[in-house]
Amino acid sequence: MRSFLNRLFGNTAEPAGPLPIRDRGRPPSGNGASSLHLIWHAPRDTFSAVRATLQVAEPPQTSDLYFFALQATFHGGGVDHGGGHVGLQWNRRHPGSTAVNWGGYQSQQRGGAVLAGSESQLPSRPNDPNTRDYPWKPHRSYRLTIEQGSHPGWWQGTVEDVAAGEVAEIRELDGGGTHLTAPMVWAEVFAPCDGPPVAVRWTELQVADQSDQWHTVGEATANYQTWEDGGCTNTNSRALDRAFEQRTNTVRMTENRTRIRLRDPR
Repeated sequence: MRSFLNRLFGNTAEPAGPLPIRDRGRPPSGNGASSLHLIWHAPRDTFSAVRATLQVAEPPQTSDLYFFALQATFHGGGVDHGGGHVGLQWNRRHPGSTAVNWGGYQSQQRGGAVLAGSESQLPSRPNDPNTRDYPWKPHRSYRLTIEQGSHPGWWQGTVEDVAAGEVAEIRELDGGGTHLTAPMVWAEVFAPCDGPPVAVRWTELQVADQSDQWHTVGEATANYQTWEDGGCTNTNSRALDRAFEQRTNTVRMTENRTRIRLRDPR
């Protein structure tokens, strides 16, 4: 899991000494983004599927790219094969700046390449195989799911408009492995640290065991991209009654590597 996490976000370890401040300007990270993550504390270690419900509570107000995603690692035979992330994007390359993405990478031990996948039936104005046009709306709930696909080692990513009951199959990834591990959700923000505040809320974090029985996850560890790796220091994750909230341009009240718990995870 660490190698895939580092592939996306760089070093996630807690820096020594007082935390330097970066609350203005664009993140100087390698990809120009600052990220914050919620690493799940699930009741077991391996899963046949994972899912989470996302609501963009305070939407982006600029043309900068935002990505809110559910991630899991593909594991089998005692090794990590890679991992995938499915989520919503605020992306000006797509109609209305709204899109959905299902993509991932091989593990570093396997070369770290972008994963191949099936052709999506969803349109994509920029013809991006990973990122497809999808008309999501703020304040509306979308269930993101990673589950076994049509062939061994292939994994399906879906997004469901919960209120409408409409499920969109994005495509399948050739990720390898036999099961999922290390689920988390995250926000990757390509905007200035002092850009207009944006907030998302995550509910119904769930994992399915090998009997396809779903179990709710009510605890997670808050993790932030470090100052050394270009992260903003004014992002925050917190646990509410039934939702985990991730917010930009705010006061960080939850310290890095803090374990937080929903008050009512039902």
